Amino acid sequence: VGSGKTAVAATTAYAVATSRPPEGMDKKIEYGNLQVANMAPTEILAKQHFESFIEYFQHLPIQIGLITGSGCMKFPSKSDPTKPTKISKAQLTKWIANGEIPIVIGTHSLIYKSVEFKHLAYVIIDEQHRFGTNQRKKLAKKDSRLPHLLSMTATPIPRTLALTIYGDLDITLLEEMPAGRKAVKTTIVGPGQSKEMYDHVRSELEAGRQAYVICPRIEEPDPDKQTALNMKSVIAEAKRLKKDVFQEWNIGVLHGKMTPAEKDKIMNEFNAHKIDILCATSVVEVGVNVPNATNIIIEGAERFGLAQLHQLRGRVIRGTHQPYCFAVTDSKSDKTRDRLKALATAKNGFELAEHDLQFRGGGELYGGKQSGLSDLGMEAIRNLKLVEAARNEARHLVETHPELSKDFPLIAERVARIGEVLHME
Repeated sequence: VGSGKTAVAATTAYAVATSRPPEGMDKKIEYGNLQVANMAPTEILAKQHFESFIEYFQHLPIQIGLITGSGCMKFPSKSDPTKPTKISKAQLTKWIANGEIPIVIGTHSLIYKSVEFKHLAYVIIDEQHRFGTNQRKKLAKKDSRLPHLLSMTATPIPRTLALTIYGDLDITLLEEMPAGRKAVKTTIVGPGQSKEMYDHVRSELEAGRQAYVICPRIEEPDPDKQTALNMKSVIAEAKRLKKDVFQEWNIGVLHGKMTPAEKDKIMNEFNAHKIDILCATSVVEVGVNVPNATNIIIEGAERFGLAQLHQLRGRVIRGTHQPYCFAVTDSKSDKTRDRLKALATAKNGFELAEHDLQFRGGGELYGGKQSGLSDLGMEAIRNLKLVEAARNEARHLVETHPELSKDFPLIAERVARIGEVLHME
């Protein structure tokens, strides 16, 4: 989180879009005519990438397109070469099809049949685990030749699990933060400790900083549902904070049920510092980049997975100011306290992921059920040497028996079944 993945994506995208095609390729493909597709899971993240790419390339003669469900944009604008402009989807897809736009960023809209590339040579998929296998395959098949692939994720996973799931890929780990960024200070806030937390956030606001408040729900729960009574909602919490805690500060609300236009309006106001505190659901987990926001309060922290908590606190590791994360919980469970303590003490996301693997065992991992892994399988992937040996043996089996279904039908059937339930590249 905050380690510079977008910079890697932008640099490699530019290298491909401006490179000469390899020997032996279609002679119609001229210098600088290769194309790049960058797919993100949400409109917020896609627009964030679009804005970042513009910042990187604004002084270079290269065109960038954006396709989302709510509309299309192109950079640079003919009327103002320093800014992007809104255009029709028909016009943008026409330019993509004839190769005029080399870099295209978008959501799953990129996989629609109406979007055709002339020479798609490179595919970037951000937070790949959020896309289904078929969605990723559809994007990769947009060209007659299989394009190069860069799969990025800020979700920390154990190294052994990475080796298991991505064993056929070259893995690069960005383990250091960009120069000038400071490690986030994480505090666990229990019952009766809110005043100190609010006092700290108030002092940060007075110093010109901004803050996030994350809640598990959008609206107040049904009073009849006892299990939901203690879950704070975004709408009610924003009202309470404005009335009782931060009366003099502007508070905005952001959640998944808002329209794209409403989300854009709130995010633009937060970016422009017209909003001091953004009360939101986990919709801000990825793709929100506001360097001046240095504080995040996560209500009901026990209801989020460790990897998700790590993603959320990554929202405040965007600038050079000291970031702070407050994990608020009313739970008295020893397991909950141990999990949150791991969040506060882990040196990096990979170490945190190892903790998550231990706490959750063979059940849920990163908030979703790992359908293809049994308890025995989860135990096995904790052993790095065993994982490496199994991977090498599997590779040897495939290389020596190319017709696996013929030689080992039971193994082939099992592999096919796993491929249906696990998201693999």
